[in-house]
Amino acid sequence: MRRLAALLFLLAASALAGMDPRRLREGDVLFQTSRSAQSRAIQIATHSRYSHMGILFRDGQRWMVYEAVQPVKRTPLDTWIHRGVGGHVVVKRFRNGERRLTPPVLMRMKAVGIRFLGRPYDLAFGWSDDRLYCSELVWKIYREGAGIELGSLQTLRDFDLSHPAVKAKLRERYGSHPPLDEPVIAPQRIFDCPELETVTAE
Repeated sequence: MRRLAALLFLLAASALAGMDPRRLREGDVLFQTSRSAQSRAIQIATHSRYSHMGILFRDGQRWMVYEAVQPVKRTPLDTWIHRGVGGHVVVKRFRNGERRLTPPVLMRMKAVGIRFLGRPYDLAFGWSDDRLYCSELVWKIYREGAGIELGSLQTLRDFDLSHPAVKAKLRERYGSHPPLDEPVIAPQRIFDCPELETVTAE
């Protein structure tokens, strides 16, 4: 049992290597490359290295990533980092956050995240709150909790849908009638948001 505990500790320490937890703040936005089956299609369609993301809040003494997987949940930061490809993660932060993301605002943002916990993952990337995907969750936490939009919405037709891997995923999800005009927010759109600055990329 002690050996298992020691191994888990080493894995957690390895996952956080190079990232100083003291530099992190609530509301930080995290990006990684997912190992999921749809990751490659997302990367190709959005011309992005990153296919998954989450938002950071403190729960007690632990840093937790609120993320939309199946279902929407909060994941310990070390576990979240270790789950991505190569343990690589980029942390971005809202510029002038000390002024805009005050403690009451962060409390509202966290409350929005808590309200979404347990919602199913949205495989169809719809804009309803009934089901959520990763970038939608982060965008709505900022929009509803802080009145901030991290990038403008796009539609499915704005993405590069020409690659065979993307076409196959569209057929799998929608058949022959994909909802090309459905509002969408992609991880790359948020990654490129000028109001976010990079804190660390490990």
